[in-house]
Amino acid sequence: MARNRSLFARLTRRGPHQVLRGDLGFAGIPGVVYTPASGFHLPGVAFGHDWLTDTANYTGTLEHLASWGIVAAAPDTQRGPVPSVLNLASDLGATLDVISGVRLGPGRISVSPDTMGLAGHGFGAAAAILAAAATAQPKAVAAVFPAVTKPSAEAAAAQLKVPGLVLATPDDAPSLRTDALEVAAAWDGAVLRVVKKANAAGLAEKRRITRLLGFAGSSDETQKTVRALLTGFLLFTLTGDTTYQEFADPDADLPRTGRPDPDAPPVTDEDRIVALFR
Repeated sequence: MARNRSLFARLTRRGPHQVLRGDLGFAGIPGVVYTPASGFHLPGVAFGHDWLTDTANYTGTLEHLASWGIVAAAPDTQRGPVPSVLNLASDLGATLDVISGVRLGPGRISVSPDTMGLAGHGFGAAAAILAAAATAQPKAVAAVFPAVTKPSAEAAAAQLKVPGLVLATPDDAPSLRTDALEVAAAWDGAVLRVVKKANAAGLAEKRRITRLLGFAGSSDETQKTVRALLTGFLLFTLTGDTTYQEFADPDADLPRTGRPDPDAPPVTDEDRIVALFR
């Protein structure tokens, strides 16, 4: 556990690479891409945003991944009040095609098609799972507090044969907003971690308006924890770096995380309705 604490603490901080920012618009997709300053055959990930959230709210997370050597691109589409999760899933797949098909930055950066993954937060986490099920499956998928959507990410997760990371919050069981526990149960090969003291909206940065409206908002603690878990998982699953193998091990104990209570009673529809009015 001491070694895991040390690795975790390291991954909460920015990595050794200088980071460059680019615009996906050159390929016809609104959005951003963050890369290390140089490097060929790098791992890459397409990241999906949450509902009513744009990519600017994930600048710190995308920069963090790039600082650890992972090209991170995020389409800035489907941001309206009634977005299509299938359209965002399609945009995530197209984003992977873009970053693996062209040289990035000043021509000194490329992404290997064999080391690409999908990730997302909330609504974007569901889109990432749907994208993985609908396309040539990526090497790994990470779903951060996945949201309930139609079509269901749970049904799509049951089709996946790649390593997965599903992050849940301590109050996910009675929640109408997320179905992280159900997604992880359906997904053969997924690692489920409950992030202690996290709130489902906390990964998005600078969402002060939500606090004014009485909802949970941005959380520095949630962001630090999720970034470390996400980075370690992707470094192992995309690049094979065994230093971070335990970040993809369901039996490994990592700081600030736990496991769902195996003796907890199943959640009923009545429980979820009650949770809606709390």
